Amino acid sequence: MKSRLTFLPWATALILCAYPLAAQENAETAVPPPVVETEKPTPYDDRLARLSEIIGAVHYLRNLCKADGEPEWRQSLQDLLDAETRAEPKRRARLTAAYNRGYRSFASVYTSCTPAAVRAEQNYRNEGATLATEITARFGN
Repeated sequence: MKSRLTFLPWATALILCAYPLAAQENAETAVPPPVVETEKPTPYDDRLARLSEIIGAVHYLRNLCKADGEPEWRQSLQDLLDAETRAEPKRRARLTAAYNRGYRSFASVYTSCTPAAVRAEQNYRNEGATLATEITARFGN
């Protein structure tokens, strides 16, 4: 009986030592997991995308109807992208695509400034102001 009790700790130690060796062998042959870009969606991403689209539309319409143009609309979106998506390329791409969609949607319809273009620009500017106020009021610091 005494010999069995002496053998038991040694057998347990050998079994426990075998598992880390097997794990090390598998670790050497295992393929590392792919690197996944971390993206931090925000609860206001949909609203932000709509705001980007509005800024694109307003930028096109303001430049269409103003002789000297207004580059600050594009710059305002650039500032927004820099603040919101500094290390998130996919999110940045979505917001940029929304801006371009707004810009192109009016570029395909209006080639000259008309009363309808002026009215559309005013409506979009009002919607954008309301949306920006809602986003900052609800989610701002």
